[in-house]
Amino acid sequence: MARAIMIQGTGSNVGKSMLVAGLLRAFARRGLRVAPFKPQNMSNNAAVTEDGGEIGRAQALQARASGLRPHSDMNPVLLKPESDAGAQVIVQGRRAGTLRARDYGQAKARLLPKVLESFHRLSAAADLVVVEGAGSPAEINLRAGDIANMGFAEAAGLPVVLVGDIDRGGVIAQIVGTHAVLPPPDRDRIRAFAVNKFRGDIGLFAAGAQAIAERTGWTDLGTLPWFDQAHRLPAEDVLDISSRGTGAIRIAVPKLSRIANFDDLDPLAAEPEVRVEIVEPGRALPGDADLVLLPGSKSTIGDLAFLRAQGWDIDLMAHVRRGGHVLGICGGYQMLGRWIDDPDGIEGHAGRHAGLGLLDVTTVMQGDKRLAEVEATDRASGTAVTAYEIHIGRTEGPDCARAWLTVEGRPEGAGSADGRVRGCYLHGLFASDTFRAAWLGQFGLAHGVTAFEDGVDAALEALADHVEAHLDLETLLGLAAEV
Repeated sequence: MARAIMIQGTGSNVGKSMLVAGLLRAFARRGLRVAPFKPQNMSNNAAVTEDGGEIGRAQALQARASGLRPHSDMNPVLLKPESDAGAQVIVQGRRAGTLRARDYGQAKARLLPKVLESFHRLSAAADLVVVEGAGSPAEINLRAGDIANMGFAEAAGLPVVLVGDIDRGGVIAQIVGTHAVLPPPDRDRIRAFAVNKFRGDIGLFAAGAQAIAERTGWTDLGTLPWFDQAHRLPAEDVLDISSRGTGAIRIAVPKLSRIANFDDLDPLAAEPEVRVEIVEPGRALPGDADLVLLPGSKSTIGDLAFLRAQGWDIDLMAHVRRGGHVLGICGGYQMLGRWIDDPDGIEGHAGRHAGLGLLDVTTVMQGDKRLAEVEATDRASGTAVTAYEIHIGRTEGPDCARAWLTVEGRPEGAGSADGRVRGCYLHGLFASDTFRAAWLGQFGLAHGVTAFEDGVDAALEALADHVEAHLDLETLLGLAAEV
């Protein structure tokens, strides 16, 4: 019979996702069949699963840490924000519609049976399931109908470990305050706590950890130092993406308001000869960039308006006039065209919207979402690449005759006559070392590229070592309940 335990946090971005990945790899190395589970996630950084669905990118990384292929049961409810007030709702890997926050609050309780169905199906093939919460259980105003934290823990009968983030300050108040505001049944589900992201001499926090234990009655599992290889692993939250590198090849990326699948940038940022510069709203695109990369977006039409509001369209035109290169991926590809037609109002108001006009193509938004892992070939270099598609919309036009990729026998992408502006729907291209080397070669790459996937695996191993060294895993495993 499988056992399971839930990792909850005192807030968002306390390091739950990475901690769960480290725990899974550590327990897998001990010979356990492990699996990740997150009942509800909110992220525009998604991954395509082996069963043709989509889940949060963090759960895909956790699957990798477990030695598994990603499956839609690992994250049965995924919310993909499309505006400040609404999000696309993905249930068991499939798009179920778009809801405003208030409407979702009323609907989420009806999703609990699907969540439990996925959890029990996943548990049937595992010895240990490590469940990740979302946000904080201290948000007691959201407790009714909750499926992300204590509501799920109660329904599944799971014990909870609470994680606090000392790097943001006030970790004693974070943990003790959570204890204070939770109703007794939820408070009693928490059996232990851990402190994450400590910098400096851990011994200096011994009295702090003791104070937390005395005030809560919870077991202290340990204090984790800052993990300095975190940047080598895909980030889930847009708040975690930042400019990286000091290399001579400069790639500018405008930080769109609904930026999606931004882990496309990770292999580029890992290169010593590359600087990936995330351009924040209110700043101009740098005039000396070699490449402007327009990333994916959860709301292409909305982000196109956002791009124009920053003046980035003017910067982009100047970049092209100077002979600079532009690459659009997925939503960024759609923006590069002449027109975006949304006849059914899938992204808001129905109608035709002018694109940037850098590619002679038109995109028509359609209700069906394309979700697929694909084998592609770069036509110029002949390099084979494993990639994935996750988009709505069909793009056609004269510049598609200059498709620069082939996907399972069909042309993919579009290019300008001079080859300096290109777009495609494929995510994950740059994870291929050979493709990345060929692409960066046009900008003067001198010393070859790093082995990106090997680096991710090495970082997961280091993370497992880190967790093993600083947390009491035997006690944690002993707390897990049979499910």
